[in-house]
Amino acid sequence: MVRVQNLTRADALSAVRNPLAFIAERWTPTSRTVQRAALAALVMAVVIVVTGGAVRLTGSGLGCPTWPKCTDDSLTATSAMGLHGAIEFGNRMLTYVLCAAVGWAIIAARSQKPWRRSLTRLGWAQFWIVMSNAILGGIVVLVGLNPYTVAAHFLLSTALITVAAFMWQRTREGDAAARPLVGKSVQQLVWFLVAAAVLLIAVGTVVTGAGPHAGDSSKVDRIHVSWENVAKLHAVLAWIVVTLTFALWFVLKAVDAPQGPLRRTRNLFLILLSQGVIGYVQYFTSLPEALVALHMLGSCLVWIGVLRVLLALRERPEIVADLPGPATQSALTRA
Repeated sequence: MVRVQNLTRADALSAVRNPLAFIAERWTPTSRTVQRAALAALVMAVVIVVTGGAVRLTGSGLGCPTWPKCTDDSLTATSAMGLHGAIEFGNRMLTYVLCAAVGWAIIAARSQKPWRRSLTRLGWAQFWIVMSNAILGGIVVLVGLNPYTVAAHFLLSTALITVAAFMWQRTREGDAAARPLVGKSVQQLVWFLVAAAVLLIAVGTVVTGAGPHAGDSSKVDRIHVSWENVAKLHAVLAWIVVTLTFALWFVLKAVDAPQGPLRRTRNLFLILLSQGVIGYVQYFTSLPEALVALHMLGSCLVWIGVLRVLLALRERPEIVADLPGPATQSALTRA
């Protein structure tokens, strides 16, 4: 049996002053643990988007009519508020689960040996985005689900997914300088793909803000444009993204690119086709709630897929310390 080291007063003070450093001195996670922690944060970032969509699609956006309390008199939802109150309050509580996942990623990154400061910074970036989005979510409620604030809320969630995806990728790489795996023309094509995907997501928020799912059964202001016309623009952008993805796959095959970029481009293409099918079905069936929720999940997966293609264009090996070679060692011996 291993004896647990007693904590001294100095240890307690050290834990209070810098808890992350205190934990790091006593715990060294494996690389796989750090990777799983980063993946957990990414998964929770996607989950919070989907559950937020469920709040909107069930008309529960004002289930808790105020913020930070659920009502003026209660911090939590009450039985009198019914299902809508429970759904909205439950989504608020999931923010704490997201914070726990991000906190685990930060602690694991800080405790890894050697300490990689870049990973810790990515973890803290997620934390501050979560805090900012929680405040913005409160503003969304206070302004009665104004569609522009709802769109900003979703886009900030997309920023969280972006940082989480970058951290997950970085946990499986070293800290050496990035080395490109493809030529500059291929890199430019991928950046066009990224730009098109950003436009696709941004226009998608306009479709949601103008569409029939206002987020609550009460009268909620909408973006005053034809959602059907914006949906058609959204579809055009989707086809542009699909075309760029197929062109990228063709170019990567032509230049005999490594399997990493090829595989991720193929996966993105399959995700886009699935997302396109869902999009067209929901459009021609008057936007049923279940398909809209599935489409929101697909939006997250498409963006993650685009980021993974972008990050597959380079490699970052481990930094290897320079060790004296045989000639150097012989010279040192003669000296």
